[in-house]
Parts: sequence; C-alpha cells; structure tokens
Amino acid sequence: MRLRHYTVFDSNDNYFDDHKNASICRKVAHKCYLPANRLLLDLIRKYDGRFRIAYSITGVVLEQFEAYCPEVVSTFDALAATGCVEFLGETYYHSLSFLYSQVEFTEQVDKHTKMIEYLFGQTPRVFRNTELIYNNQLAAALDTTGRFDGVIAEGADHILGSRSPNFVYRPQGCDNLKLLLKNYALSDDIAFRFSNRDWSQWPLTAEKFASWIDDANGNGQVINLFMDYETFGEHQWADTGIFDFLSHLPESVLRHSDNSFKTPSEVIHAYEAMDVIDVPHLISWADTERDLSAWLGNAMQSNAIHELYRLERTVRASRDPDILSDWRKLQVSDHFYYMCTKYFADGDVHKYFNPYDSPYDSYINFMNVLDNLRGRCAAAAQFETIELTSRGRKGESHVPAN
Repeated sequence: MRLRHYTVFDSNDNYFDDHKNASICRKVAHKCYLPANRLLLDLIRKYDGRFRIAYSITGVVLEQFEAYCPEVVSTFDALAATGCVEFLGETYYHSLSFLYSQVEFTEQVDKHTKMIEYLFGQTPRVFRNTELIYNNQLAAALDTTGRFDGVIAEGADHILGSRSPNFVYRPQGCDNLKLLLKNYALSDDIAFRFSNRDWSQWPLTAEKFASWIDDANGNGQVINLFMDYETFGEHQWADTGIFDFLSHLPESVLRHSDNSFKTPSEVIHAYEAMDVIDVPHLISWADTERDLSAWLGNAMQSNAIHELYRLERTVRASRDPDILSDWRKLQVSDHFYYMCTKYFADGDVHKYFNPYDSPYDSYINFMNVLDNLRGRCAAAAQFETIELTSRGRKGESHVPAN
C-alpha cells in the first residue's frame, strides 16, 4: 500500500497511491501470481494430490487482488478446492503489531482469519508472523489461545546451535504448539541464488536440488522451504528458467520412495517434537543478521513506528472507520522497510520496489501523512465533544422544574 507523495502543505486524506499500487499489483500478478498459481494447480492435479503446498497471504494483498486483478483470487480459490493447499494465519496488515499492541495484534489475526474463511473456506491452524518475526513470547501468546497448532519461524543458526532445522520442535514454555523452522540454506538456493551465474552450483536443476533433499534422508523429519512467492517470475524472471525448475521439482523429489510433500498442518500431526527451542530474543528471516534491524534499525524507523502506535488510543476513540483503516494501512511493515539505511550486504533487497529516492524521503513522507492523520483524530474528538455538549444542553431544556 504505497503512499503518494505527501508534503506538509497537503491536507488531502487520500494517502495512498492507488495508481501505482494498481499498476504494480497487475504487473506482479501477470509475472508471478497467475502463472505460478496455474502451474502449481496443474502439478497438484498431475500428481493426484501428492504435491502439496501452503500460502501465507496478507489481507492487504487480497484486498488489492480483489480490486485490481480479481482473477488471482479465483486461481487461489481453485487451489483451495483441491484439498492440497493450506492457508496460514498472519496479521491482516502484515504489521509489527505484536511488538506494540496485543489488542491490535489479536484484532488483526481475527480479521485475517475471517477473510481466509470467507474466501477459501479454511480456518488457519498454523501461524506465520510478519517476516517470520518470532520469540518465546509470541509462541506463548498463540499457545494460550488454542487457535493454532503450530507456528513457523526462521531456522537461524544462533537459536539452533548444533541442531538441524529439519525436525519438528516445541517452543519454550508451550504445551500444545509446535514449531516449524525454515531451512534457509535450501530455501535461499531457490529464492536468491537460482539465477546467480557466479554461484558454484549454477545452473540449479530440479534433479540437482532433489539430490540435496535425498541427502538429508535419515537426518531429519522434514525440510521446510519457505520463500517469497514472488521468487517465481518476479525476483527470478521467467527467462531464468524458474518456472521450468518448479514444474520438474515434484517429479524429481518423488522419485525417492522415502520422499513426500506435506502441508504444515500435516507435518505437525505426523511428527512428535524432537526438542524444545528457546528463543528469548526476537528473530526474523530478514538480511544476514536475522533480526529486526530491517524495520527498527535506525532512529527514523524507531521514531516513525513509535509515533504510529502512540496514536492507537486516539484512533480508536475517534470511532471513525476510515481513520482506523488508514491507521492500520500505515502499519504495513514495508513503510518502515523503506526507511532502512542498511545498504551494505543487503542493499539490493531493500531497494526492491522502493518508491523513494532515499530512506530519508520515506521517513519525511510517512511522518507528513501521520501528522495529517493525527489532525483528523483531533478533529473527530472535537466534533464528538461538541456533539455531546449540544445534546446535553438540549436535554437540560426538557427537564421539568420541581
């Protein structure tokens, strides 16, 4: 939900660049979502359900699909109808709300669940937090609700130690929830290294990749491959051979009799937890550090997000659904990602789809919008006060005298 150019002199409460959002949504839909969805649907049918996948899709992107490219939603619906596709739970607005407001976090998860139920007829049982942000506290919060059977996180080396990400684990302090960890080495081979001609393993074929999976047999229960869906056709363009790779992957993997595909829920129900994983500090799947510095690594980011969540009580007090909707759209993590100044090892990643010339421009633009939203909240509160005062005076005139 990209913001339009917004100055201190702007008073328009239409903050979002609808034209740019529509253009990018349609572009990516035709490069990635539509061809990838159709290919995966064909593969599920071809292998009689033995090929199985899962998606984590935010509410905001589903809203944009419905508005700008509804054909995408139809293809996801067709995938859901196969019974071989699981839809995961997450925050509706792809936000960092868990870090700042438990009330907002819970409401967003509820809102997202209702949308998945409405569109695809599934109630999510496995949770994927924004950008795989995770710690013990998140797991405990999910465990106490009883709504989820599992949670997905990054298989970061510093939380695993000598252990492998290829097992099902139990989060620290949880009795029911299970933890699935991303095998980032194999996932990143596809997501980031696939078209890198300087990579020693280029070109990556389905047969070669399947042989790496075969090598893990006996050394784990499951290999979790998690990646941006836009890997297929957008980050890795069609001419790299990424769709051809994907089309041959099920056959290559299934040639080994010990191999199968499962959805996250199926994995959780098939295997017992092998150990407990303690994650006292927040981790994510971003950048080389696997921490939160992509969104909260500098003073601009910290100030912007703190000021945003400081408005929560005022926003809710306004009782204005438009104000609440705009405030929530400003929580989308990309706004803070665009303010990142970490243009070193991870620079190219942070510049992708970034509409700003610099992170400073992003910060200034965001704060101008936030200032306008703050003014709308104040105006709504003033209107409510005047209205209540007016009602009170009118009421007094009807009170009979003793």
